[in-house]
Amino acid sequence: MSNDAKTIALVTMSRFNDFYRCFLDITLGAQARFENQDWLAVQQAGRQRILLYDKHVNQTVSAIRDYNNGPLLSQTMLKTIKQAFNDLLINHPSPEIAESFYNSVYRRSFRHRNIHANNLYVHRFMQYTPAQPEVKYWEEHQVRADNISALLQETLIKFKLKPPFSHLERDVSHVQRYLLEHYPELANKEVIISFISHLFFRNKGAYLIGSLKHNDILLPFIIPILHDEQGGLYLDTLILSNDDASILFSFSRAYFMVWCPEPALLIEFLRPLLPSKADHEIYSAIGCQKHGKTEFYRDFLQHLNESRDQFVVAPGIKGMVMSVFTLPSFGVVFKIIKDKFTPPKEVTHKIVKEKYKLVKQHDRVGRMADTMQFTNFELPLHRIHPDLLAELKSVAPSLLTITDHTLIISHLYTERRMTPLNIYLANATEEQLIDVIDEYANALKQLATANIFPGDMLFKNFGVTRHGRVVFYDYDEIAYMTECNFRDIPKARYPEDEMSAEPWYSVAPNDIFPEEFATFLLTNPKIRNAFKDHHQELFTAQYWRQLQQNISAGQVGDVYPYPEKRRFKYLYPSADNAVTLMSS
Repeated sequence: MSNDAKTIALVTMSRFNDFYRCFLDITLGAQARFENQDWLAVQQAGRQRILLYDKHVNQTVSAIRDYNNGPLLSQTMLKTIKQAFNDLLINHPSPEIAESFYNSVYRRSFRHRNIHANNLYVHRFMQYTPAQPEVKYWEEHQVRADNISALLQETLIKFKLKPPFSHLERDVSHVQRYLLEHYPELANKEVIISFISHLFFRNKGAYLIGSLKHNDILLPFIIPILHDEQGGLYLDTLILSNDDASILFSFSRAYFMVWCPEPALLIEFLRPLLPSKADHEIYSAIGCQKHGKTEFYRDFLQHLNESRDQFVVAPGIKGMVMSVFTLPSFGVVFKIIKDKFTPPKEVTHKIVKEKYKLVKQHDRVGRMADTMQFTNFELPLHRIHPDLLAELKSVAPSLLTITDHTLIISHLYTERRMTPLNIYLANATEEQLIDVIDEYANALKQLATANIFPGDMLFKNFGVTRHGRVVFYDYDEIAYMTECNFRDIPKARYPEDEMSAEPWYSVAPNDIFPEEFATFLLTNPKIRNAFKDHHQELFTAQYWRQLQQNISAGQVGDVYPYPEKRRFKYLYPSADNAVTLMSS
């Protein structure tokens, strides 16, 4: 093995270590940001941590070019470099993340062209879970289920959170009460409760992540910690179900900040608690989204090998900007930007890409789908349905390269597949319709509190998850709330004005008239009735202007990743919070 290959492998690993050290440094500051209630700094840190990866990959590419005096490395040399890099992975604490970093450096070095799969970590080089890790990632405790209060209190005190808890004894008693109400069969039984040794932070909350075992029972045991209005901390609820844990770790939420020098160990703990989630989703949830992309691609290749169905045009109304297709047996949609947009769309390709980048770096508050971006994505040509191939050739020929056996798409996004809201509404029962319209309205409100206005609010641009949550997924008209000008419709000058096809008032590009929302949202009487008693404020400019004022004042809205009715303050109202409930 040449010295040059060893040096380049060392440079790559050294740069990766620099990146991951910076990643952990930002993560380590999460507790202080939470304690200080510095929510703007929380948002800034999230963006900063996401941007770290590209910055360090680009620096690595430049360093290798400088070492090699400019020319591209030969494929023979790259093979030798990978062999040298393999040696560096063997005792590394986070080898899987390093593999993904290596892949990014390699692909970017060649500008995603002339890529040889055998020089990439398409498949894992090694298994990543050490038998005896140096760092203790979780602690196990054996305790009676009706006597967990003391253990929980002791565990929480160890984190030395500031400010102190306002009513910790009361809160831990609520946790125990909630557990036994939902699992009365555990009363007087010995259970094993395990807690991860570091808190998870996201948005305005800290989360104690644990599990509870008893015989064949394995449950998540997750406790959100929030700030109260009196300046103290409190426990908000107990998350016990796999479904609720899955929503907490959802693809529609921003990435957690949690100390994880050896991410594979966290994945090992979380995997049984999130049985419906693939590893790539869990890696992304803890902030390792670039490796999540690697794991996704590996899952995709395996699924292709094990399935026989064809890629088809995704169901639903065709988009004006994006063409969307799917593999029915795989729960993902693939989205490409059309060469030309259907009128009246006036955005550009550059703007669309910027919008998707904005969402990637923003707190998605459980209401915007995460996406993965791929360059030169290859699909087996025989798996492309003829109707889909004709569609892609028609709307985006500039993105396609077709060989004898392969369809190569130069720029593509992937996203979790959901049921389009318009299709869901067409088939919903009356009860489902009422619930999902409430979800849709709450999605708009929660996006707004996060400084996001969706732009195009038509039902076809929202999806319904398997948990019944409504999530926005069409980003080409998305804007910051603070960039919008919410206006009341001026009174008509003459009766003829209201009959005119054109408005009798001037309209600037960023003007939005909430009164008009009802025109295209409430055409169905059943949907109109569902809105009648709730959420009427969405159709007033004043409501949106007030949200803008809140954002400008630095206020960050509260968005809970679980139903409000499950919060302890509603389940077990005490004298302290009864007044708050009455006034809210």
